Amino acid sequence: MTVSSLKELRVLEGPNLYFPRAAIKLTLDVSGLSSASEATAERLAVRIGLKHARPGAPDTGFRQRFALRAVGRLVRAVAQESGTSSLAVRVRSTADAYQVVVAFPWANRTRAQEMGRAIGAVLDALPGADLEAAVSAAAERVAAAEPGEAPTTLTPTVPVVAVTGTNGKTTTSRMVAHIARTHGLLVGWSNTDGIYVDGAMVEAGDYSGPSGAGRVLAHPEVQLAVTETARGGILLKGIGVVHNDVSVVTNVTADHLGQQGIDTVDQLAEVKAVVPRITRKGGWAVLNADDPRVYAMRHVIKAKPWVFSRDVDSPGVRETLTARGRATVVIDGWVSVLRANADPDPLIELVDVPMTLAGLSRFNVENTLAAASAALAIGIPRATVIEGLRTFAPDAEHNPGRMNFFSLPGAEPDQGAISVVMDLAHNEAGLEALMEIMNGVRRPGGRLLLGLGVVGDRTDDLIEKLGEIAARDSDVVAIGHKERYLRGRSTDELDALMRAGAERVGVTGVPAYPTEVAVMSALVGQALPGDVVGVMCHADREGCYAWIAEHGGTPDDAATLAAKVRAAETS
Repeated sequence: MTVSSLKELRVLEGPNLYFPRAAIKLTLDVSGLSSASEATAERLAVRIGLKHARPGAPDTGFRQRFALRAVGRLVRAVAQESGTSSLAVRVRSTADAYQVVVAFPWANRTRAQEMGRAIGAVLDALPGADLEAAVSAAAERVAAAEPGEAPTTLTPTVPVVAVTGTNGKTTTSRMVAHIARTHGLLVGWSNTDGIYVDGAMVEAGDYSGPSGAGRVLAHPEVQLAVTETARGGILLKGIGVVHNDVSVVTNVTADHLGQQGIDTVDQLAEVKAVVPRITRKGGWAVLNADDPRVYAMRHVIKAKPWVFSRDVDSPGVRETLTARGRATVVIDGWVSVLRANADPDPLIELVDVPMTLAGLSRFNVENTLAAASAALAIGIPRATVIEGLRTFAPDAEHNPGRMNFFSLPGAEPDQGAISVVMDLAHNEAGLEALMEIMNGVRRPGGRLLLGLGVVGDRTDDLIEKLGEIAARDSDVVAIGHKERYLRGRSTDELDALMRAGAERVGVTGVPAYPTEVAVMSALVGQALPGDVVGVMCHADREGCYAWIAEHGGTPDDAATLAAKVRAAETS
């Protein structure tokens, strides 16, 4: 059976990893070219204009390098012979030595797709066919194709704040939207939960891709768009707008590796960099100065740099101010804005920002700095930014599913309450942040009880690492499965991986429960006053909220959280 050389043809609708505009991405099997004789490879090289190329022996590293060059030149040759005088082409190797990725911009959808299929047909002709004729036939095939529609990438008519990063992008985008609404703007924002207009969800679902931005910008009354832009949307569809006015990159850590050709954190950072790369000249790119991969994105932006850091003496802060950029930092416990040759502008004390747990939550301090920077950069007045930070709380109303705190009555009411915190915590950094805030509200003598859960499409190593962190940092750990997010794995398989991680730190016999609600019930049932129960909640947030309410639990307001932090500090 003949195997097609064209493994995938993907239409990217907007700015993407390869180009700042709509592009076609081809994944090609080049095993035929890699194994072809030197004479055959030389014939192809001559036909496509590489007359002096040296292909190297079959199945060698030299042949692999030739294959990358030849495929790119093949695309250009077919484009030129079919009537396109100039075409930009990007070629990348993959983890598979016999597969390459080729991308090129498109202006006519149908013809561009036909170009992809025609390139695959030429590679299919290897090694024994008439290569000269195969290339000519490919060009004729493309020239004869109907043009098809043009790209529909949107040019925004209202300001756009685009937020990306591994952790914190949902919280940061919600904070920016809240601050803007505090200013009286009608805000539309899209994220992994759905589409929101003026604080109300109008459509549920994961809208962190181009369709989310499109739906928000299509709303006739929206005055400001806030878009959460995830890795998957950039890779699978591209970004839905031609530019943004302010971009935010929170951080880049290991997550979703091994998917869509992204195998390293450096490659993931390159994907995230697409967002600040399309920030318009005159806009602001808000970058984490404490994350080297994020801070390095200043080299690819046209916009002005605005960095944030918990360390006022960070080298990134100094360099950015020297470059006439801005910085938002923490000075003596105050969120403060720095400009070159000016006094610091203290906005608000961290103890007055509920999301930071009086400054104990390192990640939410960073999210606060990022959100304040973005809000100021988009032109929201200073006083409004302060009020927005003061009134944004870690509760189900403002930030559902992210660091939500509750108090449940214990078996003996006079002995105090049990604290419960729900958070997505979907990767190593997220889980460590959850454990950090659980510790921040643990009363003297209290225990940490954790409901551990994972999504099935993570790597074995990551799942085991989550099990290790959970067992190492908690006093009691139990597994709560996410049936909707098994993604091809069985619960038994996930149990084995998480338990293997726990066993690395000497914890055995970790129990498992079928749902997040079930593991919460089990842990709360054995908790004592002063204990803190944490649940890595992703699949059934509403079910967990309902269970807490049914058992007398109440959301913690800012005053209650502050009291818990003070009580914990006496330990």
